[in-house]
Amino acid sequence: MRIRSVARVVLYGALALAVVGVGCKKPVTATPAAPPPPPPAPAQPTVTLQATPTNVQRGQSATLRWSSTNATSLTLAPNVGSVSPEGNTSVTPTDSVTYTITAMGPGGSANASARVTVTVPPPPPPPVAAAPAPSLEELFAKEVMDAYFDFDKSDIRSDAHSALTQTAGFLKSYPQVKVMIEGHCDERGSTEYNLALGDRRAQAAKDFLVSLGVASDRMQTVSYGKERPFCNEHTEQCWQQNRRAHFAMAK
Repeated sequence: MRIRSVARVVLYGALALAVVGVGCKKPVTATPAAPPPPPPAPAQPTVTLQATPTNVQRGQSATLRWSSTNATSLTLAPNVGSVSPEGNTSVTPTDSVTYTITAMGPGGSANASARVTVTVPPPPPPPVAAAPAPSLEELFAKEVMDAYFDFDKSDIRSDAHSALTQTAGFLKSYPQVKVMIEGHCDERGSTEYNLALGDRRAQAAKDFLVSLGVASDRMQTVSYGKERPFCNEHTEQCWQQNRRAHFAMAK
């Protein structure tokens, strides 16, 4: 009888412990699902701008070239406006200027710039004043040649042929010009003889010009003999310069 009582006590104790164990156990909660990752941020726009050439003279053109990424709109200033994501355009600035391109997109904005330096060309040199036309007197002095003679001669030498031919060409080109042909001699011989010799020399030069087509009435002759020497030294070289038919423009 006593054994049964003990068994019941043990049984009831075990049940009590089981009930207590069951009541003290914490409930298990479910782990919530991880939230989805946020969407990636929009990419930042990029843009480049170049000018070619970077230095121009006023009136010349330069080319602007650009490219961009992640942009939905681009504006190029000054004086260009909206442009495509990539391209080029020609500009002709009148003064030095910095061009700026702005790229806009969901990810923000970006800028790039390029400078074009404009130089002003130097003014053209002043026109060179035309040299004044030579006067008739200057042309006469340049183109009309004296004829030289051998000692005690009035024959036209070969070198005098060339000189008188040039003189005739000038006189025929300027028919309004009249001349005085002066006969000269060196210092040797008498005054009377040299006056006669000078006259023959002047007349010989006139006759030669007439043979070349110069009108006789445009020419007069005079003899100065040895009275008006060109050179005053007493040498053959000096005397040769004095034996001549000299031309002067008649007034």
